[in-house]
Amino acid sequence: MSAPPARASRFPPPLSLSHIVAGFVAVLVGYTSSVAIIFQAAQAAGASPEQLSSWMWALGIGMGVTCIGLSLYFRTPVLTAWSTPGAALLVTGLDGLTMNQAIGVFLLTSTLLTLAGATGSFQRLMAFVPRHLAAAMLAGILVRFGMEAFGSMQTQPVLVVSMFAVWLVARLVVPRYTVPLALLAGIMVAGLLGLLHLDTLNWTPARPVFMAPEFSWSAFVGVSIPLFVVSITSQNVPGLAVLRANGYDTPASPLVGWTGFAGLVLGPFGGFSFNLAAITAAICMSREADPLPERRYMAAVWAGFFYLLTGIFGATVVSLFAAFPAELVAAIAGLALLGTIATSLAGALGEDHGRDAAIVTFLCTASGLVLFGVGSAFWGLMLGMLVHLMRVRPT
Repeated sequence: MSAPPARASRFPPPLSLSHIVAGFVAVLVGYTSSVAIIFQAAQAAGASPEQLSSWMWALGIGMGVTCIGLSLYFRTPVLTAWSTPGAALLVTGLDGLTMNQAIGVFLLTSTLLTLAGATGSFQRLMAFVPRHLAAAMLAGILVRFGMEAFGSMQTQPVLVVSMFAVWLVARLVVPRYTVPLALLAGIMVAGLLGLLHLDTLNWTPARPVFMAPEFSWSAFVGVSIPLFVVSITSQNVPGLAVLRANGYDTPASPLVGWTGFAGLVLGPFGGFSFNLAAITAAICMSREADPLPERRYMAAVWAGFFYLLTGIFGATVVSLFAAFPAELVAAIAGLALLGTIATSLAGALGEDHGRDAAIVTFLCTASGLVLFGVGSAFWGLMLGMLVHLMRVRPT
């Protein structure tokens, strides 16, 4: 797949249902999979309900603005996200710190991310990663979503089988709308089975709360630096690999630099870190989002729009996503990613000379290995690079 040129057209493509649904599913998967960890991290810093709402406001606004701005500028599906491993680190790292010290941690981490982008160091690092290893890492990241889609048939067989059946028929009749129709079928069946819990919704807009930073050397060494490392290795490296695996050669440094800058602006309101997304980005880069790669950036723009809504309504929108049964979310995520998983595996294993390195990267990434607080995507890439560099070259 050839990469679309930056700013290839002045005007976006016409309104498309597949773009809207891909953006919505990406945000749905992102929030339902890890928003509870954000709540735990905020509580570890002693957040009040108003401060927690401000955290959700800052994260939604930051992700929305960066998704829309970067995607429109580069004409590339750039999806941003909070760092889920980073949030997990904060659950323990912020314990014993005040909210003001936590804000200081956020600002220092975002400063490091901004510098990594501005100096070009992240760009130079990623230039050494072969494309087939990026594809293998992406497949390893996403394969569990495909497995969970079918595993969820065990707990909600009627719901998930109905979604799969609609997806299968739609592939034959209207292939562009397979995911929207499967999602619609899932919502309807979930409603008929009494699995939707919409009675707790309360549409109250969130209000940002400014929290002054307090800087501490111990917090910088003990929390900021680890959060920076986790954000780079567990979010930005896989996020850029997703772009490369899908054929987009968007420059890395501006993406990391601008997401870091967003953290500097929104850190005082609770935006602890903004990074490139990997899993949810793959949804916006799939054929289901748009058959034409050069138009898929509009799916990320729509994701940004939905992120803005989640920011405006804060934790209230989280309750909307929580109203969907877990099996529906698992099924729609897996079905939306099946094509990307297949394409990634084909790209990873397509050439004989790189197959050993690719399979090591894929299996290690898929294993869920965590060493020294760093996730399997990083270790899979490192081990794959080791095999790649040590391969026997023909004479």
